Amino acid sequence: MTTAAAFAQEQRPWEELWSQLSTAEDMDSEGWEDTYEMLTDLEENPLDINSATREQLEQLPFLNDQQVEDIQEYIYRYGGMKTTGELAMIPSIDYTTRCLLTHFIVCGEKKVSKKLDWNKVLRYGRHEVVATANIPFYERRGDKEAYLGYQYRHSLRYRFSYRDQLKVGLLGAQDAGEPFFANRNGAGYDFYSFYAEAHRLGCLKTLVVGRYRAAFGMGLVMGNSFSSGKLSVLSNLGSQAYGLRAHTSRSVARYLQGAAATVEVAKGLEVSAYASWRKIDATLSGDSGIATIRTDGYHRTQTEMDKKNNASQTAAGAHVGYRLGGLRLGATAAYTAYDRPLQPDTAMRYRRYYAMGDHFWNAGIDYGYVNHLFTLHGETATGDGGALATINMVSITPSSDLTVTALYRFYGKKYHAQHAQSLSEGSRVQNESGAYLGAQWRPVRNLRLTAYSDYAWFPAATYQAQVSSQAWDNLLQAQYDGKKFSWNARYRVKLREEDNNGGDALITRTTHRARLGGAYTSGSWRWGAQGDWAYSMAEEKSLGWMVSANTSYSHQWLRMTASMGYFDTDNSNSRVYGYEQGVLYSYAFRSYSGEGIYGSVAARADVGPLMFIAHLSYTHYFDRDHISSGWQQINSSSKTDLELQVRWRF
Repeated sequence: MTTAAAFAQEQRPWEELWSQLSTAEDMDSEGWEDTYEMLTDLEENPLDINSATREQLEQLPFLNDQQVEDIQEYIYRYGGMKTTGELAMIPSIDYTTRCLLTHFIVCGEKKVSKKLDWNKVLRYGRHEVVATANIPFYERRGDKEAYLGYQYRHSLRYRFSYRDQLKVGLLGAQDAGEPFFANRNGAGYDFYSFYAEAHRLGCLKTLVVGRYRAAFGMGLVMGNSFSSGKLSVLSNLGSQAYGLRAHTSRSVARYLQGAAATVEVAKGLEVSAYASWRKIDATLSGDSGIATIRTDGYHRTQTEMDKKNNASQTAAGAHVGYRLGGLRLGATAAYTAYDRPLQPDTAMRYRRYYAMGDHFWNAGIDYGYVNHLFTLHGETATGDGGALATINMVSITPSSDLTVTALYRFYGKKYHAQHAQSLSEGSRVQNESGAYLGAQWRPVRNLRLTAYSDYAWFPAATYQAQVSSQAWDNLLQAQYDGKKFSWNARYRVKLREEDNNGGDALITRTTHRARLGGAYTSGSWRWGAQGDWAYSMAEEKSLGWMVSANTSYSHQWLRMTASMGYFDTDNSNSRVYGYEQGVLYSYAFRSYSGEGIYGSVAARADVGPLMFIAHLSYTHYFDRDHISSGWQQINSSSKTDLELQVRWRF
């Protein structure tokens, strides 16, 4: 079996490549964190590209439908890939996408039995145990006065896998401040997740049991997997993660619990069905309805613990999909019910059209067509009250070096879908109309120019605007990826209407962001530097900037990284963002405001079946004597964290 280890040492880490396909808003969201965890898991347990199903390849958020089609056509025509270098023979896969893809695939045997041989499963299956702990060298206010548990964050993961055909796992996770084997956590961890996933079992293409995620069409009815950001739309041409997959993350939001399956009824015709029942966290209204559904997963104080699992959600649905060549047609139906009625506080204007009641239904049709000249995707859906939502996208590829994408979306203000997730300027598939135009051009090899402009209009009140408002988002990026030298330049300007300080009129907040970074790789060493700048204008002006540098060393069983930076911002409106590489499955994308410095060092050692990682991070502020506020307040101008991780494979 061929791996990409040697290639990975020469190229930049996939985290950096992936971050260049996302904007700050994408990274500062739970959806991006879930995508990151999924990719980390896939890096550690890569797909066999010669036997992977279309649905498994579609889970990779940087591949579009045409690239998936071309990969499978190449494997069919030439009997499989011997090495990942053969990806260069597929014209639709550019250099950056090849760099990303090689981190998540291996080249094994093309022919894989559609029937599991349990003797081989037990003999050749692989066990994996990962233990992670975060040790803070400081004390929060809540650690002394309110939190029910100690200040350490830790988790334990177990996984059994056989090729990419079967995986079974159990995850236990604990946030800092949550009780362990105490209070309502008598079973130990605050959060447990079990999953089992199987592929290619005859006509049963996919089976998931336990906790899982589902996504169909463009996500207007069922899209509780990750979704594309505005920048990555130009890489995956609007294609969504499609089908069913196990929920392997410690995220407590959007997953389903029960069972789901995809069956191939006839050639090109598939039927997927799911059923789910789960407990959810909720803030209750005065008459025991659900005022808000909580998705942060924190149970540190008694107030948070009292909201744990105090409501339940039942969900069921199905999707019928048909493929013929490049044509895709589908229909989705979904039903969701709660044991308590949803009763949002509609006195707040932006919640006026939030879903109310205890049961909801949605139905939609999705459609698409792919060939070498253009790609079409779309979905139209409705639900309770007859409200409408639709999203439609077309991409034209006049040459292998140029792609132009146009997208239109309309999400009615009365449209409700409990599991919807799709491209939007706001945080909901509701109360928004928008038009998007973008282009991606490769004028020379290894250089990619990307630009988009997105206009959105909100007919009803939103969180920071009490009347109808609008937003306009624009981005221009240049990215060069060479074997030794790479650089990236990005400029973004965003205009959005919001309430003024008095709350009696709308003003326009204009935010400029720019980034320039470069990296050089020589043998086992890599050096990088980056500059970030932010400028926000509304009733007041705010300026922020940051300079940072990083280096890494990789040789055989040892990998080491170090990074440091200086930031200076007037306030949070001009905050800047930085990424640091830490332990596996750890979300290490941070925002900085104020004036200060940060630094981190990490080391990873792979010794036989064991892997050890240590990651030490430090942040110091020059403009304050405490960090954060409320129960999270640290009465110091600096903080230090140590993350430790051990993995055992056998």
